[in-house]
Amino acid sequence: MFDWITGLIDSMGALGVAFLMFLENVFPPIPSELIMPLAGFNAARGDMSLWVVILSGSAGSLAGAYLWYWLARRVGFDRVCRLTHKHGRWLGVSPDELDRANAWFDRHDSGAVLIGRLIPTVRTLISVPAGVRRMNRALFLGFSALGTVAWTAALTLAGYWLEGGYETVSAWLDPVSTAVVVGLFAVYLWRVVTYNKRNGISGQKAH
Repeated sequence: MFDWITGLIDSMGALGVAFLMFLENVFPPIPSELIMPLAGFNAARGDMSLWVVILSGSAGSLAGAYLWYWLARRVGFDRVCRLTHKHGRWLGVSPDELDRANAWFDRHDSGAVLIGRLIPTVRTLISVPAGVRRMNRALFLGFSALGTVAWTAALTLAGYWLEGGYETVSAWLDPVSTAVVVGLFAVYLWRVVTYNKRNGISGQKAH
């Protein structure tokens, strides 16, 4: 994972950073916690401008967030509910969990989007309730942009300031990045296997 990310950033520059951050929002197992610090390393070595790195990463991340918002808005709340009833086990979300997420979103609205963009994993998922609840498009983009730039800048600066320890960090970051991806996949499998137990389903087929 580490070598693939660094290779793409080295070969594509700012476009590579934007592309990786777009993928990170569409496929969360590609973590921004790896992408942006590595891009920050490159900026510290003079390979890219620090501000270009932050802006390109933010643009790619925001594009991914908007894709989920647009899809959820198109699908609509009722169809999402039907999907969780029918395929909740494989989607990793039960109808009760969807109801709780939507109730929490209704209470916090714009604040949920802003804060959600600063929390790993939630960063991607927050776009779905915003879309199905048909949050104002301009407000969604505005608050998403604020949270996204703050998150992206923090990660980029962390890599920028650690540039002197690049060789040390790179030695252990590759196995750690692989472990993160494996861990996320393991959590998904756990949610699939324990779906009935977590949702109080017994003696009947899960939908």
